[in-house]
Amino acid sequence: QVQLIESGGGLVQAGGSLRLSCSASGRTISTNAMGWFRQAPGKEREFVAAISRGAISKYYADSVKGRFTISRDNAKNTMYLQMNSLKPEDTAVYYCATTRYAGGSVQVNQYDYWGQGTQVTVSS
Repeated sequence: QVQLIESGGGLVQAGGSLRLSCSASGRTISTNAMGWFRQAPGKEREFVAAISRGAISKYYADSVKGRFTISRDNAKNTMYLQMNSLKPEDTAVYYCATTRYAGGSVQVNQYDYWGQGTQVTVSS
């Protein structure tokens, strides 16, 4: 079983940047594709970005494409989400998760292990 812990969230002004980290423990994440999701108050959890286990393939939601970059360092057992040009509509709790699907997935129900989330708040 793997434990995931997100960090790096906070309060930032519109146009600013944040870098989220997802640190894994318990076992290596190098055999899993991983993803970032977010959930705003009153809304369903939605896909943000995913990365294959070898980081060859990366996928982004249209709403973040060109602004967010997903990456991973398997040697550090950590995944990252660089968020630039942040907008107030990016405000949400951000979660990282692992999936057994090697190429990654955009579907919430195809992820097995989740972190507890980190709050990102973007002020206008």
